[in-house]
Amino acid sequence: MMKRLNISGIYVLDQDEALDFYVGKLGLEVDTDLDLGFMRWLTVCVPGDPDHKILLERPGPPAMSEETAEQVREMVSKGAAGGHLFFAVDDAHATYAELRTRGVELTEEPTEQAYGIDFGLRDPFGNHVRVAQLKQG
Repeated sequence: MMKRLNISGIYVLDQDEALDFYVGKLGLEVDTDLDLGFMRWLTVCVPGDPDHKILLERPGPPAMSEETAEQVREMVSKGAAGGHLFFAVDDAHATYAELRTRGVELTEEPTEQAYGIDFGLRDPFGNHVRVAQLKQG
């Protein structure tokens, strides 16, 4: 049986730009950056949490035909590809302020929720990212 989720993925249109955003602005670190010839395998993770990787995948062969990849890339550019990530932080307000200074597109201010304080942002490709300071217990 399955033991755990190791890698989840989101579509990005440009992997170098994705690296700049996820590593340079959000503070994640590169786990794997490998040219497989037919594709670039690029994963990042939260520092100190290498067991939960995010695959930053450019839609294309061999996972899908070039025709389908073109349609998916168009959906990604419209922010309709359905990519979502949810990160936990110790201080949502401080993280929000830090990301603002780094020029991240913040879509929602920190707000009290039943589960903690969270806010939203968007990556350069339209993927929705939530950041939360979760309640303890």
